[in-house]
Amino acid sequence: MKTLNPVLVLIVMFFVARYSKTEGKIAKTITLDSLGACQGISKQSGHYFLYGDREVGIMREYKLQKDSLIYEHKEYKFTIKGKNVIKHPTGIAYHKGLPTFVGNSVKQNAAGTLWKAEINCINWSVFLKSRKLDSNLIKTIEDDACIQGTRPEYVNYKSNWYVATADYGNKANEVRLYNPEALSKANKTSEKGVLFKKFTCSPWVQNLHYIADKGILVLIQNQIEGRKWRFTFIDLEKSLTKGQEVVLNVIDADKQDELEGFTFTDKANKGIAVSSSRKNNVSFMDFAFGSY
Repeated sequence: MKTLNPVLVLIVMFFVARYSKTEGKIAKTITLDSLGACQGISKQSGHYFLYGDREVGIMREYKLQKDSLIYEHKEYKFTIKGKNVIKHPTGIAYHKGLPTFVGNSVKQNAAGTLWKAEINCINWSVFLKSRKLDSNLIKTIEDDACIQGTRPEYVNYKSNWYVATADYGNKANEVRLYNPEALSKANKTSEKGVLFKKFTCSPWVQNLHYIADKGILVLIQNQIEGRKWRFTFIDLEKSLTKGQEVVLNVIDADKQDELEGFTFTDKANKGIAVSSSRKNNVSFMDFAFGSY
């Protein structure tokens, strides 16, 4: 009986480890009320902000205790003098020391077939104190460089921070990187100096989440329009170089509603996903990372 070549065994073990995939599963699902249709979750300095479109665009603050989100009794309204300004928040790009941006989708017809995408630059620290947009909305930028919708998230590329966003539709979808300083002063994203780089991506992207220590961008998606959960892990730098998404792994979760947002917690293998459902709209997830 022949014995296996030990060098060959080591090579096989290396490749199995090198290309092993991330796995994810839902550990627990709960209901958080008063969010309307929840549109996303943003983790900032240990606090968790869940935002949605109730009678107006709103955001609520929570703290994580074990496997529960505890309401901090702080509610924020995206209104000016009571007028609804950001009705349908679609993403929050926050990074300390850089401008904060909140996406918005504006319905253009009664049927809901035409939409305009906007990115709002906000004085975030003061907004968190006053809990309203009054005097805190610095600028509203039309995201006319988009194809369908906007969902801002900060990412790092070659030691520089950019605002990434993506389209939702199923045709010609892109992830685009905007220069944050140029974006904060622009009227439209099509203006010179705003768009830095872009690449094509798969459809039905509801939100983005960046894993900074791994250089991985997570596309928070639906498998079909408005239904079924999907997480696509992509290599950001390689995708920008190639001009199309370079997929590391795809996780399809066993949920049938509309996935809207996701963030990892302080623990690298724990995440929180949110959906637009009125009940069972927050799910705690466990991940096992392979080596990429």
